[in-house]
Amino acid sequence: MTVSQHRILLVDDDITLCELLSDYLEAQGYQVTILHQGEEVRQRPLAAYDLMILDIMLPGINGLDILRQLRRHSTIPVLMLSARGDDVDRILGLELGADDYLAKPFNPRELLARIRAIQRRSASLSEQAELSIGDLSLYPGEYRVLCNQQRVELTAAEFALLHVLLRKAGLAISREQLSLQALGRELSPYDRSIDVHISNLRRKLGPTHDGHERIKTLRGHGYTYPLPDSTLEHP
Repeated sequence: MTVSQHRILLVDDDITLCELLSDYLEAQGYQVTILHQGEEVRQRPLAAYDLMILDIMLPGINGLDILRQLRRHSTIPVLMLSARGDDVDRILGLELGADDYLAKPFNPRELLARIRAIQRRSASLSEQAELSIGDLSLYPGEYRVLCNQQRVELTAAEFALLHVLLRKAGLAISREQLSLQALGRELSPYDRSIDVHISNLRRKLGPTHDGHERIKTLRGHGYTYPLPDSTLEHP
């Protein structure tokens, strides 16, 4: 997908900020649709957009409630905007299925970098081969995951993280490596996004048939997706 084809839905009640971001992103070749009310999201066909930028603080229904509702039927990538210092809201946003977040105020270049990271992730995944370990299969070209022959709905970030874990199954992968390879950005200090995405993956995939976690925490090392006959243990 080329940049000129990338369509963004921007939902924020700050009119000045929306105009600034729209002008900036459209100058980079993106198509931007602006909404100032959360209720308007329900009236939009989300399949018409490639990414949503969603502010948490909105009049009426807030961004977290919007995200909670849309994750029942849509996997559109969502980048959330939050006031600086609202760590609880940012973590809750990730738990509800946000792919990434930015704290206000931010540099528009940082927003553009996050958007492009999501683009690169999607484009790269579509070219990868199928991966299967045990009863879990991931089909990058179809953006599909089957666990015990049942389809599992994942967000774009969760899908990318699972792809990295399966591709390097049996190996320890640090949080920093996961952030770079799956999210396309460096992990900043106190950033819990990887941990929250991993927690979401564990919940959605469930345990193995023998009751073990599919994604293991390796204290001091990161995470691993064990091979069926793996003997890798926590250090």
